[in-house]
Amino acid sequence: QVELTESGGGSVQTGGSLRLVCTVPDYTHNVNYITWFRQRPGNQREGIAGVWLSGVGPTYADSVKGRFIISKDSDENVVYLQLNSLEPEDTGVYYCAAGTFRITSMPATRLLFDEYNYWGQGTQVTVSS
Repeated sequence: QVELTESGGGSVQTGGSLRLVCTVPDYTHNVNYITWFRQRPGNQREGIAGVWLSGVGPTYADSVKGRFIISKDSDENVVYLQLNSLEPEDTGVYYCAAGTFRITSMPATRLLFDEYNYWGQGTQVTVSS
């Protein structure tokens, strides 16, 4: 069982920034892709940013494109999500998840909740106006 760990959440005001950290265990059981999801109050969990464990090819949901940046540490299995220009609508629990995909898979597929079996416990992000 792969267990991921998230950290870096917190409370900020509108326009603020946070950096979330996802640590992927060394025993990754063939997973090759990491995606950040978020669950806003009253909403389903949505994929917002993903990246190959090699560090290439980031994918973003339209709701965060241009504000959030996903990246991978070059030496460790650590994936970051930089949250910039935060808005109250970004409030929610942020999760990272690990999955296995073909290189030819569609980016939109890699942001789907059902495609992932390995999850972290989540970290809360609260943005106040």
